[in-house]
Amino acid sequence: MGIACSILIFLWVIDERNVDSFHANGKFLFQVYERNFYDGKINAGYTTQGLLANELKRVIPEVQFSSGYEHASAPGTQTTFEAAGKVIKMDGAFAGEDFFSMFSFPLLQGSPQTALTKYETFAISKKMAEVFFGNASSAIGKIVRYENKENLLITAVFDNLPANSSIQFDFLRSWVAYVKQNEWVHNWGNSSPNTFIQLQKNADPEKVQARIKDFIYRYQQKDNSFVVELGLQPYTDRYLHSTFNNGRVDGGRIEYVRLFTFIAVFILLIACINFMNMATARSVARAKEVGVRKVVGALRSVLIGQFIGEAILLTFFSTAIAIGLVSICLPAFNTLTGKQISVPASQPVFWFSLVALITITGFVAGSYPAIFLSSLNPVKVLKSSLKFSWGALFFRKALVVFQFALSIVLIVSMIVTYRQMQYVQAKNLGYDRENLIYVPIEGDLVKNYAVFKEEAGKIPGVVSISKMRNSPTVIEHHTGSISWEGKDPNLSVSFADAVVGYDFTKTLKLKIKSGRDFSNEYGNDSASFLLNETAVQKIGYDDPIGSIITWGNRKGTIVGVLQDFHFNSLHQSIDPLIVRLDENWNWGTVLIRLRGEKTRETLTGLKTLWKELNPKFPFTYSFSDEQYAQLYKSEQIVTKLSTYFAFLAIFISCLGLFGLALFSASQRTKEIGVRKVLGASVINIASLLTTNFLKPVVVAIVIAIPVSKYFMQRWLESFAYKIEMQWWLFACAGISAVFIALVTVSYQAIKAALTNPVKNLRTE
Repeated sequence: MGIACSILIFLWVIDERNVDSFHANGKFLFQVYERNFYDGKINAGYTTQGLLANELKRVIPEVQFSSGYEHASAPGTQTTFEAAGKVIKMDGAFAGEDFFSMFSFPLLQGSPQTALTKYETFAISKKMAEVFFGNASSAIGKIVRYENKENLLITAVFDNLPANSSIQFDFLRSWVAYVKQNEWVHNWGNSSPNTFIQLQKNADPEKVQARIKDFIYRYQQKDNSFVVELGLQPYTDRYLHSTFNNGRVDGGRIEYVRLFTFIAVFILLIACINFMNMATARSVARAKEVGVRKVVGALRSVLIGQFIGEAILLTFFSTAIAIGLVSICLPAFNTLTGKQISVPASQPVFWFSLVALITITGFVAGSYPAIFLSSLNPVKVLKSSLKFSWGALFFRKALVVFQFALSIVLIVSMIVTYRQMQYVQAKNLGYDRENLIYVPIEGDLVKNYAVFKEEAGKIPGVVSISKMRNSPTVIEHHTGSISWEGKDPNLSVSFADAVVGYDFTKTLKLKIKSGRDFSNEYGNDSASFLLNETAVQKIGYDDPIGSIITWGNRKGTIVGVLQDFHFNSLHQSIDPLIVRLDENWNWGTVLIRLRGEKTRETLTGLKTLWKELNPKFPFTYSFSDEQYAQLYKSEQIVTKLSTYFAFLAIFISCLGLFGLALFSASQRTKEIGVRKVLGASVINIASLLTTNFLKPVVVAIVIAIPVSKYFMQRWLESFAYKIEMQWWLFACAGISAVFIALVTVSYQAIKAALTNPVKNLRTE
């Protein structure tokens, strides 16, 4: 079980470390990231300027290829295509013309140099080609209707992306189209897409990074209140190292990879300790064998080799069974982790790794029993029964302490991660995410939104409807172009910004602290703003209602203050937020509040209305609580895995404790017999033995609590909003460990206490 568990974890770790490793130019590929210095803070992220990729290639000689990259649809939505009589939604992105020359996404049809050169050129996956046209070759040259707005020409078909690619897409549009559709990219103060570059083979990344540090100030004047710097990160590092701290890459999924690597090693070590304890417990039965072998001339080195060989042989058979267990468990494991892992039986490195695992595990597990048994004095073991020194007993108990300390650390980790996820799910976000759905604004809904809102409002299960540029779950847009009367000219503040329709606060059930909501009763609300509490605090107004504030070139009046609500994950603190009204905004999300009792009937009614007003697009929607849960997908997986591994570690540790109980009982048969003859009851003897067994567990608790507190405190620091690790968490883990240990040893203790004393004393 220990080996099977460790193999499963190592397969997951290898899969994580292999993400993006297949690119032939991997060591020359880099992602550009941006550091922002403002308001006494340093923030960093992967969003960059829309024209940056092309300009880096044009200006910096060391840059061989470059490409921007931006999703073609809003988060949580897909793009609609029509071709060959079919209407289907797919995921995709915009990318530069060098994209296929940089990344190892092989083209089945078309040329990497011409696939994405013009506005109308378009590359699709093999899967998408088969859906529409049957095969890849038949797709080339075909016309596909994009979002029922324009026709695109298929110029390339790429093979389906491997599962270990960190970016996934079914189609790519040209960067020429992205620039033409987004006029804001010509302002170097705006950022959104990712930028990838490939350096010349003889280029020095450190020197290139130094050259691009202040690159954007070639195109705009430097403002010391808001300083922007560019940096480079190896592309193959991006998946595991995607978290920034103080403007530098610091952590990410690599923390989970390291965590589970340690867990795999610890579980295997716990299993090895079990073998040591059980082999030592059986040493009484093998002591005379060792004595006889020594008397007839066996060398100690030969005996050590024999016992280690036995351990390696046992490990070999255990590994064979473990491979079978892994094969059985992999489908469920893949479902849990969202992976496509398989046993790499065709790879020689896998079998070499197994040989190394068998050898090392067998050697570690067999070393102590081999050294101990080979050291026995043949005269003593042949003349009398085997007795163990204080040092030997102490070492075995120390092993049990180590086992249970690791297990208790895992129990605490399990409890903390579970409670943090419960906290995240139950946290009052400031808006009601229950019975709230998101529908993408697409196709004819752009011009028919007013009609859709009016008619949908007549459906009995619909409470209210509004619209929003993004979704309440993730507001990604930020602006530094906010000014107000009395603002310090040296102060630059980044505001999250949202564009919404009427009934926004009603649909989300937001609370208005002061002022009012947007209302069509006021003809000038298009020149009005809502702020959240954090924004008001940042500005410094005591009573902001009626004050004038400027957003870029748009001047307006603050008409309301919203109570702070969370519009990103709880990893981040709440940013200042500014909201403006635009009922005619032509993309984003329709927000629909439903009554909970008739959700299915309401969705059927909305689908019917959708077909009438937007027939070229299939009706799709997502629930707000589901999108919110996606923000913590990695943490949810870690929580589940931690739970399973903690239970497994405890189970294996209990086997070790059972082995120690078995050993102890076998060593104290005469003592138990004498105590019973002198009148000790079964309860007295069972209590004596049980107390002795529980001492290592108590010591393990004392050691494990500070260790687990340290590591879990570090994990919780990644959340801006988190639980407090109260004393009862550790008490619960300790009591659980004691209870489990008590159940484990009680059977053996009672069995020893019930043994006939006459039989034991006569045998002794």
